[in-house]
Amino acid sequence: MERAQETGNMGDRTGTKTRSGSDELIFFVNGKKIVEKNADPEMTLLTYLRRKLGLTGTKLGCAEGGCGACTVMLSRYQTHTKQLLHYAINACLAPLCSLHLVAVTTVEGIGSVARKLHPVQERIAKAHGSQCGFCTPGIVMSMYALLRNNPTPKMADMEEAFQGNLCRCTGYRPILEGYKTFTVEATSLFNPAEFAPFDPTQEVIFPPELMTLSKDRKPHSLCFHGERMTWLQPDSLDEFLNLKWKHPDARVVVGNTEVGVEVKFKNMVYPVILAPTFIPELSAVTHTENGIVFGAACTLSHMAVVLRQAVESLPPHKTEVFLAVLEQLRWFAGVQIRNVAAVGGNIMTASPISDLNPVFMAAGCKLTLVDKDGSREVQMDDGFFTGYRRTALRPQQILLSIHIPYSKKTQFVSAYKQSPRREDDISIVTAAMSVTFTPGTDVVENLRLSFGGMAPTTVLAKKTANRLIGRPWGEELLEEACNSMAEEMSLDPSVPGGMVTYRRTLTLSLFYKFYLTVLQKLRLQGLKVAEVTSDCLSATEVYHPETPSSVQIYQAVAKGQNQDDVVGRPIMHLSAMKQATGEAVYCDDVPLYKNELYLSLITSSKAHARILSIDTSGAERCPGVVCFLFADDIPGSNTAGSLKFDETVLADGEVTCVGHIIGAVVAKTQLQAQRAAKAVRIEYEERQPVITIQEAIATQSFYQPIRTIQKGDLELGFKHADHILEGEMHIGGQEHFYLETNVTLAVPRGEDGEMELFVSTQAPTHTQSLVAMALGVPANRVVVRVKRMGGGFGGKESRTTLLSTVVAVAANKLKRPVRCMLDRDEDMLITGGRHPFYGKYKVGFLNSGRVVALDVTYYGNAGNSMDLSQAIVERALFHMENSYRVPNIRGRGFLCRTNLPSNTAFRGFGGPQGMMVAESWMTDVAQSLGKSPEEVRRLNLYMKGDSTPFNQVLDQITLDRCWDECMSRSGYQQRRIAIDLYNRQNRWTKRGIAVVPTKFGISFTALFLNQAGALVHIYTDGSVLLTHGGTEMGQGLHTKMVQVASRVLGIPSSKIHISETSTNTVPNTSATAASASSDLNGAALKNACEILLKRLEPFKAKNPNGTWEDWVKAAYFDRVSLSANGFYKTPNIGYDFETNSGRAFSYFSYGVACSEVEIDCLTGSHKNLSTTIVMDVGNSLNPAIDIGQVEGAFMQGLGLFTLEELHYSPQGVLLTRGPGSYKIPAFGDIPTQLTVSLLRDAPNYKAIFASKAVGEPPLFLASSVFYAIKDAISAARAESGITGPFRLDSPASAERIRNACSDRFTKLCPLAEAGTFIPWSVQV
Repeated sequence: MERAQETGNMGDRTGTKTRSGSDELIFFVNGKKIVEKNADPEMTLLTYLRRKLGLTGTKLGCAEGGCGACTVMLSRYQTHTKQLLHYAINACLAPLCSLHLVAVTTVEGIGSVARKLHPVQERIAKAHGSQCGFCTPGIVMSMYALLRNNPTPKMADMEEAFQGNLCRCTGYRPILEGYKTFTVEATSLFNPAEFAPFDPTQEVIFPPELMTLSKDRKPHSLCFHGERMTWLQPDSLDEFLNLKWKHPDARVVVGNTEVGVEVKFKNMVYPVILAPTFIPELSAVTHTENGIVFGAACTLSHMAVVLRQAVESLPPHKTEVFLAVLEQLRWFAGVQIRNVAAVGGNIMTASPISDLNPVFMAAGCKLTLVDKDGSREVQMDDGFFTGYRRTALRPQQILLSIHIPYSKKTQFVSAYKQSPRREDDISIVTAAMSVTFTPGTDVVENLRLSFGGMAPTTVLAKKTANRLIGRPWGEELLEEACNSMAEEMSLDPSVPGGMVTYRRTLTLSLFYKFYLTVLQKLRLQGLKVAEVTSDCLSATEVYHPETPSSVQIYQAVAKGQNQDDVVGRPIMHLSAMKQATGEAVYCDDVPLYKNELYLSLITSSKAHARILSIDTSGAERCPGVVCFLFADDIPGSNTAGSLKFDETVLADGEVTCVGHIIGAVVAKTQLQAQRAAKAVRIEYEERQPVITIQEAIATQSFYQPIRTIQKGDLELGFKHADHILEGEMHIGGQEHFYLETNVTLAVPRGEDGEMELFVSTQAPTHTQSLVAMALGVPANRVVVRVKRMGGGFGGKESRTTLLSTVVAVAANKLKRPVRCMLDRDEDMLITGGRHPFYGKYKVGFLNSGRVVALDVTYYGNAGNSMDLSQAIVERALFHMENSYRVPNIRGRGFLCRTNLPSNTAFRGFGGPQGMMVAESWMTDVAQSLGKSPEEVRRLNLYMKGDSTPFNQVLDQITLDRCWDECMSRSGYQQRRIAIDLYNRQNRWTKRGIAVVPTKFGISFTALFLNQAGALVHIYTDGSVLLTHGGTEMGQGLHTKMVQVASRVLGIPSSKIHISETSTNTVPNTSATAASASSDLNGAALKNACEILLKRLEPFKAKNPNGTWEDWVKAAYFDRVSLSANGFYKTPNIGYDFETNSGRAFSYFSYGVACSEVEIDCLTGSHKNLSTTIVMDVGNSLNPAIDIGQVEGAFMQGLGLFTLEELHYSPQGVLLTRGPGSYKIPAFGDIPTQLTVSLLRDAPNYKAIFASKAVGEPPLFLASSVFYAIKDAISAARAESGITGPFRLDSPASAERIRNACSDRFTKLCPLAEAGTFIPWSVQV
């Protein structure tokens, strides 16, 4: 591939050219050489792997480098160091053209179930670290890349390696536990002795041919032409400068972490891309006498390595700036991004919330700018950024390098970043501060205060800094600085990003932290300055995560239990191994059909409007377009919906939310379909939308019916109360964030209107019936097949049909297979999430704390259709008292009709919102009496024989046992004493603790859904095939069903298989939801297996010493049917709202959690110190899966109550549409100490083998973290002399925590008056 290069001009070259005029791209995948003759500059590595090579183990989770599902490892030989470099990257952002002479290793390349699992794959599976499995290949590859570079990592290395990976199922703990075995310790749910040893010498080698190609490579440029873009990879600096002169508007790409996102989500088109990765000067690192010069293409990971080495080898006073840069790099994106993102890209992107630019600015770093006429050096100051995302560079110039200076003896530098989540998150405010003193004094000689997130650019607080020069570093300076900065760092109340008060307060709080830190450093230098009092020391501490530890406690099976009987044993998820190797097939992994087409949706950009016209002319000109679909193209019925048919398949004349599906484009590829969909022009006549619950209340925009549950005499109850208080609370919604977005593949079968659909759905029957209606055929022509889902959580119960119906209509129209997998931003926009709730309450109680009367009203934001909202608000009412006996009670539930995408089922289904409000009034009661909330909770707890507001007697109650065990296991009393002491000793950090119970009713509240079917085949070789109505979404349902069948049939589980769930094997199934699937399907399977056993009995009697296979064969030859249907319906249930009578639930699941937190009163950040959970799951069918469900639900609840915030504009546009802006809990959010105990000796004879449901009940226990935060805030408020109940809405975000900790800094930044401005986002 060498070629002679005559001049710097890209045109004058000889070499391997293809017909398109492009060069050949040579790279290796899993050791196999690939020569791509027509590399498309717009194609990512992920698309190439999945679509061109059929390697579907690498998953698409977000397309923006925020979830890690697409992680692969790249290896390249570095000619200048003569070393191999292995690093993890996001394949969804890596341009195919950037991979010349690179070796790619994917999850398939390191091991497989057929060949042999790599230890990294085996351990995550056996440690129960894979539930739905969609994130597993990415996590496996992050760990693999770490081990390739460091065979004996520390836990801290591992935690850093996972910063860019998300998981929505497991709660992370088992992943860390499994991988801890590569370091030191291990735990009890698995036996590490069974693991294959890890031998780093046995790894896949770097391809020898690639080594030769890399070593022999002569300098030459590369050029790749695509349909809309040309990729130029110059080989020398001169050539690069010539190209930039010729193409001044070309984008320079190194890691593609910014441009990739712009092209994908902002529809940017860049005709020319310049990729200067291989220009030596741009990657060089030079040590000078006054600092270090980094080439602009240096990756952030490499920069961190160099700076760490400098910090270790240089005297401390020289490395203040380096340490500040390293502090910001620690929390900069994830490892996969840092491995490819360049420092120059970070500067040139000119993001107003950049993490690094404030440090470069405060330190006065110098930048070298070059064009073909020469170079100039500029200092990074407030003149460098000329406007929003603009810099002082001329179009033809490039940034060559950045010079980061050594600090001076009397200079102190600190950097701060405040973001919603610590790991891999974009900042709210970043700051860097540098002060230099006149030698030997505490007099300020120079001060630079730089902030991100306070203006359209990174800014310097110049006025404030100038005022402080020449002043001694003391209290007066602090006072002056805060007053001046409050004035200088002001924000318009409508500013993008919102959080105005919080952002302004942060500038002061962070300066105060800097002020204290510098005082300490001055004292260390022997200067007589004010001492930092011991209670303020914690404000100067830099956060270092502690390695989490955990304990899981469960009851072992009885001594005499047969070895083959696996019920009650912690066996591994049946698909875990396949999931860890990437061999598990998800819907979009089904191989492409020969004549398959791709569909993309056309959605509304208005919340409420009449459609005036649709213009497809521009889209028709797009390449690859096959057809368009609108309401008129639907052959059957355009009506859709769940319990009520109040929706349409495609909008007909009117749209009622942003994201409302108007039509679709079908094209040859995904990219072509998506481009064409964006080219469709729609004219609207806008109408006034209703967006928030408050707007719905004001306009009385409600769906009927309004539900009420009432018991006792409310008036009398309030009369007898010693105290009455009123309060309110808002609980924000939540995005499901299943790692696998909605996906459907529809295949027409060519005769009688038959259609086969592969869908990622929890409700195959619901999908079948709606597709049949849309196609105008009977349901018996439609088959829906579900192998597994990459997570569901309720989000795939009713809303998957939004997509499936449209895809089926397209396939039917074209008589060709059609596929669509929604992008993350589309999925978040279209499908709705958990209902935001607003609760108002009035509670009457005695001096003792006993609650005697409660009047509560719930408002749920249902969105633009009923969907399942009625059942959700009903469940909120069924849980309005949580676990407390309230003799006189009334609850009312309103469904708000708004112009948001219809909200839907989400784990807990209204229960958590109902109970959250209950815990709010419980806390208020305790605070108003000056008692501990735990004492008041315990006093009001239900006892055996009590009856609920809906008149169900609690007969099998274990609440008190769970409570007492939780109190003792958590060491609550000792903790409470220690916390009170800590809070007396610390002013700016506070700790809090809370114990919260839960009682969750198990059954569908709609009576007819409490039924299930199963079909069991025994084949003549003795193997058994099961099918049942439930779907597998990671919760281990199929695994539990195999355990049940194994026990009933008395055969080893290895003889039993479940292939998939389909509508042609078990008909008329209920959705896999309401935590009841093991109960319902397990009982149906038991019924089928018992029928078969009865048929086999005569043959067992005839041949008592025979084997299972003997009896099966004998039955077959005697013409006995070896196939049976099973059925089950939950007995003795059925509730009537009119009479408030009947059994609403079959039984209740109980649990109690105790959590301790620490908050930073200055920033609002919090640490989850410890959580102890005691959960009653009856006799667990599988303790490993059940503990996995408890932890996973807890972490999802932690997100709901402390982290996850959906932001909507006042016009109803969802602003948080991906992992970049919407934060789910990450590895670093798990409590430092986590104990999960399954209650012993608590059989539940109302369900299969005395087990209990476990999917939803534990989620609410995460509210213990929320109320622990509230407890800590109370301690902070007490410092400012504020006591008594206060409102804290959910989630308890950093912003809410900081604003609630009222102090001298918050007083300087008052809120703008509501109604005087249009906010960036509204509370829906």
